[in-house]
Amino acid sequence: MQIKPPFLLFLGEKNHPLAAKMSRSIAQWRPELCLGELTSEGNDLTLGLDRLSIGQAAEAGAKTFILGLANSGGTISSNWIPYILEALESGLDVLSGMHQRLVDIPEIRIMAEKQGRILHDIRHHQGVIETGKGRKRTGKRILTVGTDCSVGKMFTALALEKEMKARGFDVDFRATGQCGLLIAGSGVCIDAVVADFIAGAVEMISPDNDPDHWDIIEGQGSLFNPSFAGVSAGLLHGAQPDYLILCHQVGRKTIKDLPDYAVPGLKECLEANLNIARLTNPDVALMAISLNCRDLASEEAHAIIEKVSEEFSVPCFDPMLTGVSTLVDII
Repeated sequence: MQIKPPFLLFLGEKNHPLAAKMSRSIAQWRPELCLGELTSEGNDLTLGLDRLSIGQAAEAGAKTFILGLANSGGTISSNWIPYILEALESGLDVLSGMHQRLVDIPEIRIMAEKQGRILHDIRHHQGVIETGKGRKRTGKRILTVGTDCSVGKMFTALALEKEMKARGFDVDFRATGQCGLLIAGSGVCIDAVVADFIAGAVEMISPDNDPDHWDIIEGQGSLFNPSFAGVSAGLLHGAQPDYLILCHQVGRKTIKDLPDYAVPGLKECLEANLNIARLTNPDVALMAISLNCRDLASEEAHAIIEKVSEEFSVPCFDPMLTGVSTLVDII
């Protein structure tokens, strides 16, 4: 899959920071590939990039229009279609990480064919995947797990990989979602894999390796999110993690988009993840806790981080506020 930079990132019509997480991820980890951003009229959400129309972006050299959005169900809104058609007509390829495929929308497919443009549906894996086998694999593996969706599992994994690489570790980030895949350039969107093959897909992207090699596997969903718990369980089995990093957004009370379900406590969430992970690695252990303290003042955040570290006797950090250096010191 050849995705041509630079990118114009589409943030949608709603000022919803979590919905634009794919755009935010690319802007955070691959800023050199991002030319600008575009929103629908009335949406003042910004990632700090230049605000460009599709025409302006095309004139400036943009090559790919990215639907940098995520929603429950992964559907392409009818409100986005005019932007997609304009981008194709302006000579840009279009990339989507949604479950609904661009190529399955007739007017988009016809316009792409007419203009000779490429439609990238990166959530759909084209290769062969086997079922999981549970065979013990060489190398070391870390899996990020969470109390809910969108709490920082990918950000934590990428921050840890970056710090470990800077210190000379043999380490790789293994992407399991559309955002991570676009950042890493490889991986599998695990939530679009047929259920029987989820564990096998994770085994495939984190195979046998050198004894001192570390795979940091991006977690998805949560065992406590009724919508996505099955994906999370398959990841735990296929990753065969030696260590878990538990991720949590401080202050979130209910599961994302499901107000009738409460976010679990850290101890409850940890024990559930360890119990399921023990099927393929009986020796799995908690490595650290990553807290997303985005809604707290710095002083309050540091106090909570220190308290949680003492309670669980492992390093605790906020990858944006404190970085991950204390964890890498221990590794």
